[in-house]
Amino acid sequence: MRFQSILLFLNLFIFFTPQSVLAQDQDSIAFVQADRTTKRIKNGVIWHRVHSSELFGSTQEINWIEIDLKKHQKRLHLAADSAELKTTSDFAKEQQALVAINGGFFDMKNGGSIDYIRVDGEVINVTKAPSNRANAVLSFDNRHVDIQANTLAHAEDSSLPNVLVSGPLLIERDTLVTLERNPFNDNRHPRTAIGLSPNNTLILLVVDGRNRMAQGMSLPELSKIMKWLDVHNAMNLDGGGSTTMYIKGATDTDIVNHPSDNKSFDHQGERSVANIIYLK
Repeated sequence: MRFQSILLFLNLFIFFTPQSVLAQDQDSIAFVQADRTTKRIKNGVIWHRVHSSELFGSTQEINWIEIDLKKHQKRLHLAADSAELKTTSDFAKEQQALVAINGGFFDMKNGGSIDYIRVDGEVINVTKAPSNRANAVLSFDNRHVDIQANTLAHAEDSSLPNVLVSGPLLIERDTLVTLERNPFNDNRHPRTAIGLSPNNTLILLVVDGRNRMAQGMSLPELSKIMKWLDVHNAMNLDGGGSTTMYIKGATDTDIVNHPSDNKSFDHQGERSVANIIYLK
């Protein structure tokens, strides 16, 4: 499995690297040494969970799914509603999803995405007001997936049938993107992200937060996690109370992380959202 290869590399790096250098990046060591579980959902779909009380000097709970796109590219989809808000699990069940995460930012009062989204060639919502935050775009068809810097024209002019604008962009061509200093980026919150590796593996990742069992991450911390997972292009998605990961049959609710809207560290606190990214 791909993550085991990354774990082996990080362990070898720790073993052969001088302590003076390692002292500068104790967080990568904490990530390698954290309690972890790995479960095969099906061939080419692997679920990982990591819990650490030392990562970034805080307590963290991270779930991510590796999807081998060589096997499952044609099963990747978006689901969205132009006005009605639904929980991630309701969206996922309607679409008979195997796994899913929440998608982009949305209008909590009136519903629908606040940024451009196209599903199977149909424009569901257009960008209401361009922002520096929504500077990344996910686009794909049944052969290709792309994550890159966004301009409004790029999203609207894309020839691909599935397009989701969100952000900020975290990693571009294997380089951490310099992020603006502001409370949204710098404070710790639950987070959702998506990333693409050069070997055509898609990473869907959620970080729990707003609880003593999981404090959440800043975006620079989230970028580091994605980088350690060998992601070469990555973008942030809607986080906070929206952060949700669905795996069919994995729990009583099918939710494997701990959505924060009910202020309890359980699987019950889902927030209704405007769209999801899922694997059929």
